[in-house]
This record gives sequence, structure tokens and C-alpha cells, in this order.
Amino acid sequence: MTLPTEDTRVLYPGGAVDAQATVLHSELLPGGGFAVLLDVTPVHPVDAGWPDQGPDLALLHHGAAFWPVEDCIVGATDGSALYIGEDIPVGKGTPGWAFVVVHVVETDGLSAGDTVTVEVDEGLRDSTSAGHTSCHLASLALNLALADRWKKEVRPDALGHPDFDGLAIDESLIGPNASVDTYRLGKSLRKKGFSVDGFAEALPQLEAAINATLLDWTSTEAAVRIDRDGDLLTDRRYWVCELPGTSVRIPCGGTHVSSLGTLGVVNVTLGLHDLDGTDVLTMNTSATR
Repeated sequence: MTLPTEDTRVLYPGGAVDAQATVLHSELLPGGGFAVLLDVTPVHPVDAGWPDQGPDLALLHHGAAFWPVEDCIVGATDGSALYIGEDIPVGKGTPGWAFVVVHVVETDGLSAGDTVTVEVDEGLRDSTSAGHTSCHLASLALNLALADRWKKEVRPDALGHPDFDGLAIDESLIGPNASVDTYRLGKSLRKKGFSVDGFAEALPQLEAAINATLLDWTSTEAAVRIDRDGDLLTDRRYWVCELPGTSVRIPCGGTHVSSLGTLGVVNVTLGLHDLDGTDVLTMNTSATR
């Protein structure tokens, strides 16, 4: 079967949870299951390049039959083969390559040309979106709380504060109404001008400052949206939050709630531990809705 020559058109940035789509390609995967490619999809895939937000749960309906989407992953093709996740050999935007959303189902039965109805689990989407929005807010509040620890000028975040989150992030994992971010406080960060003096002792004060900022921001019930350069999978997308007096804009490929007022109370807890001789800061963020 012919593989796509252009990126999948994605609807999840606008909040869509259902769509009519046409099957473009289906193939058996080496480890079992089938990869189904659609012309358009509302299903958010996990991206191996930065797997912070996981895949949506969804169903594909065709006639009276349906296929649960067991996994949803970013893939790519040059027209001769389909590569999935970490096996993709090129970067996004490489000429001659199409980046696609791969819907993994357990059983065969869908063929190129079939029309399917795609339905996303709305509950998981909503709670994961809340986790992702809370994660962005917490990272900005963390940057603000740590701003006076920088002894050199570094790149700013979307609010103009030193971007600790962007410079120190090691891993970000987003779940239902929650996220976990880890930061390495190693030599390279200190060389950039970040001071770790008294850091462990300052954790309670930092945590309190971050939570106070989060309370201020969420109480505004500020609007949130995703701006995008286009509807294709690799088109640039941006998280935009209309805080009072400023519009915050951050590159982001995930899903989000439409208002900070839907998050309830957002809180973080901070922890510090040693990993192979390097201090690692952990920030657990939760939205109690």
C-alpha cells in the first residue's frame, strides 16, 4: 500500500475529540499489532523526541466494527518504509519525509480508503490537558522564584525571567491533573551562573513562593489557547495564556485546558536528591479540581 507523502493533519490542538477520517495505510508491525495511518486525526500521539505527554485513548469505528487504539506514536516515512518513534532516522522537516500519527491497533481489518470515525476518551484528554497546563504554569513560577540565584545573564523565559526550566530540565512527565519535572543542578548549570548555595535549606521558601504565584495566576481564570502555524503534525504550535497585563507564549505540541479557572488549586512540592554525584531537583505539580 502507498505511504503518505505529507504530514498527518491534526485536530487535537483545537480541542477536537472526534473526527471522520480516511485510512491511508495499514501495516503489520514487527512486534505485533497494526499501524494505521489516517489523513486527519484528533488523537494526540507521543513523540519519542520529547515524550512528556503520552498518547490519547481512542477508538476507530468502521461500520459495526471498532478498534481500540492501543498506542499512538509519531512516525515518519520517505515513501519506501514506515519508521516509528525512536527508529525515525531524520529530524522533522527533512525534505522528502512525511511525519505521521501512527494509530496502533491489535487486529487487522482496516484498509486504505476505508472511512472511520475516531473517538477520543474525553475524560483522559481533559485531565491530561489540565496536567500539561499546570506544568507550564509551574515552570514559569519556578523560574520566577529562582530568578535571584542567577549571577550571569541567561536567556529569558516567556515572562522575561531567567529560564531555569529550559536550561536545567532533564525530564518532564505529564499525567492526569499532574506532572513531574526533574532538573539537573550540575556543573554546566553553575558555569552558566546559577548559584546552588543554600539550595536545600531554601526549598520550603521556594515551594511557598511558587504556590503563592500559582494561586495568584489561577485565580485570574485567564484564557488559554493553542496558536498554530498550520494544521499539519510538524507545524509549529504555541501555548498562549492571557495573564493580566501580558500574553504568555511558549512553543508546545501538547493539549491544554481553555481556562486557568478549570484547574482548581495548583500546588507544587519540591524535592532534592543526589544522582551519581549531581544534585537533582524534582518538582511534582498537581491540580486539585
